[in-house]
Amino acid sequence: MDIPSSLAIVALAALIHASFQLSVSVLTLLSGHAIGARRSQAKVFRLAWGFILGVGVMTLLLLSFISLVLLHVFGNSGVPLIVWAIACGLVLGIGIAVWLFYYRKEKGTKLWIPRSFADHLSRRSKATKHSVEAFSLGMTSVIAELIFIIPSMIISALVLLQLPSMWQLIGIAVYVVISLVGLLVVSTLVGGGHSLSKIQKWREENKGFLQFAAGSALVVLGFFVYVHKIIAEVSGAI
Repeated sequence: MDIPSSLAIVALAALIHASFQLSVSVLTLLSGHAIGARRSQAKVFRLAWGFILGVGVMTLLLLSFISLVLLHVFGNSGVPLIVWAIACGLVLGIGIAVWLFYYRKEKGTKLWIPRSFADHLSRRSKATKHSVEAFSLGMTSVIAELIFIIPSMIISALVLLQLPSMWQLIGIAVYVVISLVGLLVVSTLVGGGHSLSKIQKWREENKGFLQFAAGSALVVLGFFVYVHKIIAEVSGAI
């Protein structure tokens, strides 16, 4: 794959990452508790950006770690096609899982995570009063949703390993920035004075679309990479 196609795959994977809602849910809880406690707008802003920075740093660390592991395992010899096939299968499987049970089948925007862990995140968001705590909470939210975002990261890491060193760094930066789009939008809306209740109402009314879009995008990503990497190389070798 050429550089534009590789970066397009990375960008699509990052958009899929951004479409998942756990970090967004925790950010809205954090902002809501801060506003409810009558903290200043500047304080709410600092907490939100501390959280977003934590999410971004953890995303950067995870993607870099996965890339490093793959590089260490396969070196410069190239990743075998069977590994690409397994990664594509994982993406397709998680896409179907998102269709089936990403949201709980009840009112509201409750996600698939165990209620005990959801309650823990809720308590943490309510108790967070400093930017450092918000940063830690952001990192935790990424780990909590790892099962759904790991396929996008693995595909991105495999694609990035094929690029020259400079483009690898650019690709990682592209992934991290795009993966934060949802959080940046929510933070901008809250900072602009929009009501959290309206934001939450929009999320609840459109959760079916968000769930279908995320699952469908994963399926498209898996098929696209399979066709352009595996089938193209096998056809070229015949």
